[in-house]
Amino acid sequence: MSSPMSYFKITLIRSAIGMTKRQNAIIASLGLRKRMSIVYHPVSADIAGKIMKVKEMLAVSECDAPETKQEVHLRKKPATGFVVEGRV
Repeated sequence: MSSPMSYFKITLIRSAIGMTKRQNAIIASLGLRKRMSIVYHPVSADIAGKIMKVKEMLAVSECDAPETKQEVHLRKKPATGFVVEGRV
């Protein structure tokens, strides 16, 4: 049996506008295009090096498995109906 693989969950927090061409190229190579976009990459030294080059623009966490688009949609979906918070 192989060991379970872990992934980097990388979110682009800051816009790449005004950054150097090199930083923009690194962000594009990670697969990030828009703010708040999320990509998953296997944990490796080359991905960690790219993250370190633009670390002030990213939010990175480690997870066991990447989420599918359907799982992300369900996680962000608000609860149905409404909640009464108090009487007026």
